[in-house]
Amino acid sequence: MQIVSTASAFPKHYYSQDELLAALQQYWGDRIDNPTVLRRLHRHVGVAGRFLAVPKEEYLTMRTWGEANGHWIRTATELGERAVSDALAGAGLKAGELGAFFFTSVTGISSPSIDALLVNKMGLCRHIRRVPIFGLGCVAGAAGISQAADYVKANPGQIAVLLSVELCSLTLQREDLSMANLISAGLFGDGAAAVIVAGADCVLPGVAGPTILATRSVFYPNTEEMMGWAISEKGFRIVLSRDVPNLVRKNLGHDVDDFLSSRGLTRADIGSWVLHTGGPKILEATAEALALSNGQLDASWDCLRRTGNLSSASVLVVLDEVMKNRRPERGTLGMLAAMGPGFCSEFVLLQW
Repeated sequence: MQIVSTASAFPKHYYSQDELLAALQQYWGDRIDNPTVLRRLHRHVGVAGRFLAVPKEEYLTMRTWGEANGHWIRTATELGERAVSDALAGAGLKAGELGAFFFTSVTGISSPSIDALLVNKMGLCRHIRRVPIFGLGCVAGAAGISQAADYVKANPGQIAVLLSVELCSLTLQREDLSMANLISAGLFGDGAAAVIVAGADCVLPGVAGPTILATRSVFYPNTEEMMGWAISEKGFRIVLSRDVPNLVRKNLGHDVDDFLSSRGLTRADIGSWVLHTGGPKILEATAEALALSNGQLDASWDCLRRTGNLSSASVLVVLDEVMKNRRPERGTLGMLAAMGPGFCSEFVLLQW
């Protein structure tokens, strides 16, 4: 099982953090009792700028969930096609060679799902297996790789694609002035990423991506209130507990150690870390839990700064950055990991 290609795709509307802060101050107006709180939050999330699905002025006139979801369908289809096409080109593959299509998002809904729309739009194989995934949130990028790996392990002559599209800006709630919504408004951005995974019997000349050695899922019982959406007639309202960093510190280290020990490894054997860009507090908690230092999380920090938190697409964008610009030496062991609603973790052991 091998990751043979990755690609990222973003909307054309990019704004600096200062531009977005000014737009949000206009969006909420005098509903914000203390504007300095909003400014302080935006300046401490480690984000320099973000992409938006539509021009920032359009959010002022967007009134209903249906309107926002219509933008989600159109933009998700556009970005999805671009990400999958670029990933296919990077692997030297044609659209008709894909045997399975895993699609994940937690920022909009569509039936038929976006993968079905892309089967038609891109002329994918009529017999392609489609697996749309909803509800896993930030962990879904890593979990999707695990599921794609399971598919090609059972079908070693097949090639699967995982596509994540997250348009977090379209979930913004005007009436929600909770701290969680104010933080998410400064942290989350929009974007897409695709990963192509090939089975062991596939021969793809010139492709040198990492091999998937093993995967593991970890569920933390009775933590469902820590992260997710409260869904109503107004759309998606963010649920985000301030205790998430503590959960990371408490569990991530020994769960990673347990996973690695099952393969006869330790953290010292891992030379490359591809981790979800949850935000400064999450990355700091991750570094503490795993005792990472000396630039081992630089790829995640840099992606957070450039694009913000992209929910399930984040870890895939970090993987794309590593594949294209920070490729480890051949033979290096790597760990790809994310955490998300449930609450849960997902680990993927790689060898470059």
